[in-house]
Amino acid sequence: MADGPTINTIAERAGVSIASVSRVLNGLPTRQETVRKVMAAADELGYVRNAVARSLKSRRTHQVAFAMADIGNPAYLAMLREIQPVLKAAGYRLVLHSTDAVVADEIDVLHSLGERYVDGLIMSPLRVTEAHLEMLAAARAPVVIIGSVPEGTRVDNVRADSRTGVRLAVDHLYELGRRRIAMVNGPLDTVPGAARGAAYREALADLGLPYDDDLVQIGDFYRRQGRGAVADLLARVPDVDALMCANDLIALGALDVLRAAGRRVPEDVAVVGMDDTDLAAASWPSLTSVSLGSAERGKAAAELLLERLRGGDREPRVVTVPPRLSVRASTAGAEYERTYRARTETGGTRTDNKASKENEE
Repeated sequence: MADGPTINTIAERAGVSIASVSRVLNGLPTRQETVRKVMAAADELGYVRNAVARSLKSRRTHQVAFAMADIGNPAYLAMLREIQPVLKAAGYRLVLHSTDAVVADEIDVLHSLGERYVDGLIMSPLRVTEAHLEMLAAARAPVVIIGSVPEGTRVDNVRADSRTGVRLAVDHLYELGRRRIAMVNGPLDTVPGAARGAAYREALADLGLPYDDDLVQIGDFYRRQGRGAVADLLARVPDVDALMCANDLIALGALDVLRAAGRRVPEDVAVVGMDDTDLAAASWPSLTSVSLGSAERGKAAAELLLERLRGGDREPRVVTVPPRLSVRASTAGAEYERTYRARTETGGTRTDNKASKENEE
């Protein structure tokens, strides 16, 4: 009687090593291309129907995936530092995907949930497309989205209130006497870019300041692109006295450009970032920034996912993390920063959080 398919024959058909086949069949972390090759070969040889499918149906992998746009961004690292211990304490390993905000890669991650290489997914997409929504509706495992999704999307959702965050920053700059407040944003087709751009317009209007297209520069959420965007902005409108940057990486790029141009911070130009990452406090000068609660969002997402994995049958939840303004030398100078820190350490924290019309990323 002919022998049935084995790990050796699957490896030969898939063109991968026996060790790779073993890792896939045992649910261990493996490159997605390898998973696809092995599962396709196993199916062709009849192994999926008889062995793999039953195994995958009867037991869990005890793995959870976290898909983010840029693993080098400190905001995502702050999320990761909270997600990891929560999941580890519950007996789960964490698999990381850095998608570079490529929609096709994010859709691929959602589609791969059907291969059962993980028990659940935490995803933080910059763009939410119709394809995302279709895949979320058909997801074969629990998913939690960090970031805003359209109303009515049936998925657990943890979001920042960056609209209120922008308001905190612009109000702070206005209180310091700044009136030529420019906005350096990321792409407007992203959820954070759209929300932060709209919040900037609203904040100016509420303060009685005119909106000026020349004071808005669109770049991307990276330091190098931030440098280019700020250089272009200053070449066009050199009289700006404040920069509202859509994240800390853009703001750090702004500090690079201002330093090279001989512009003093904050005497000539005040700079505010968003995310309040570790880099903000370590920069020179230290960067005033709005915390959007990256760590809190990561922890909340992990806890929501664990509820689902433990069999929680409930309506999808939306958790919104409020923003906080951290004032540092890039807006108020080193002396004020020392005074501000002393005041906050004794309990006099700044609480000028204004309610926004919508809680959006």
